Amino acid sequence: MTATRFEFSDAFTGPDPNSPLSKWVVEQILATTNSYGIVTNSFLELEPVYQEYWNSNLGPKSWSVGPLCLGQGQRPRQKEILSDQKPSWMVWLDKKLELGSPVLYVEFGSQADISLEQIEEIKLGLERSEVSFLWVVRRIEDGLGFDDGFEERVKEKGIVVREWVNQREILEHEIVKGFVSHCGWNLVLESICAAVPILAWPLAAEQPLNAKFVVEEMKIGVRVETCDGSVKRFVKWEGLKKKVKELMEGVKTKEMRKKLGEISDAAVKAVEDGGSSWRSLNELQTKSISA
Repeated sequence: MTATRFEFSDAFTGPDPNSPLSKWVVEQILATTNSYGIVTNSFLELEPVYQEYWNSNLGPKSWSVGPLCLGQGQRPRQKEILSDQKPSWMVWLDKKLELGSPVLYVEFGSQADISLEQIEEIKLGLERSEVSFLWVVRRIEDGLGFDDGFEERVKEKGIVVREWVNQREILEHEIVKGFVSHCGWNLVLESICAAVPILAWPLAAEQPLNAKFVVEEMKIGVRVETCDGSVKRFVKWEGLKKKVKELMEGVKTKEMRKKLGEISDAAVKAVEDGGSSWRSLNELQTKSISA
């Protein structure tokens, strides 16, 4: 039994099938094939066609018990927490809420390698979009390209955060209206549960597939514009600015937010008593005990 969503590395189809990573991927596939089932961080209402096809034609059986990010229930509303107990980035978001200035959340995860050249394009795209933004950078990126006065120039609109953040709290903040994401599956689910549309910027692993699901299947986001039209290539500032404006202010934004609200409600119901994920988990427990 495995507790993760499938992730296939590019190395699996690479030129060296005997590499340690390729062998590991093969071992995982064989172990999954021979297992009792797959515990999946998803929920029936999100992808019913795919779950039904998998369970009817492929297997082993998928037990959707998510979204796991809702496993601890609803968090206290931020306005109920005293300001002196909040981190600086949350205080900043609260001020943006008072001003009525929608915020774009930008974060690429802890493993993505972003080149200095790409960072420069991101900075320029965000600055010229004139959209308020909260950009979380890894410490490895901390000293790269942020010593040119960028933060001073955008201080009225944006903030660069170098400390650990609670991503779910950011996405659930009332003023956060968009998310630039590499579309790792956990991030996609957190964005869905918070009803925040995604600017999909896939970088590796299964992220291009997740981005396709978000943009083309669910229609709850837009895809970043690469300079050569490929899936995982360089993004120039003009393309980023264009897509940021489309996500935050585009004609389809209202429709995306409406659909996200419906899916978010379905996610909450899925993990409640009697919901689809609740039933799936109980069925799995029953079968495990009787096996």
